[in-house]
Amino acid sequence: MIKKESSNIARLRRHKRVRKNISGTESRPRLNVFRSNKEIYVQVIDDEKQITLASSSSKILKVNGSNIEGAKAVGKDIAEKCQKLKIKNVVFDRGGYLYHGRVEALAESARANGLEF
Repeated sequence: MIKKESSNIARLRRHKRVRKNISGTESRPRLNVFRSNKEIYVQVIDDEKQITLASSSSKILKVNGSNIEGAKAVGKDIAEKCQKLKIKNVVFDRGGYLYHGRVEALAESARANGLEF
């Protein structure tokens, strides 16, 4: 009998596989996404210095994070914070999630508000 792998363990395996190849620098930091059942979180990270440059979440913005509108609001907020820090280019790290739904809405909203990746 074969045991089925949990979806979160599978996601972590995908994330680890992707993180081998992408890394954030000072000139082009990593935009990391974490999605829970209720909220969506995003961080802009400089992996060389191991610091978080900016972060945002649907919890901080007090929007309903479990829908696409909440993800769009978080994408707009992180793009505005990056513009204040004079960050224009980022590396997108979807965290092992499919580029669909809330993750896609966040990315498209960040692009529409000035971030390039």
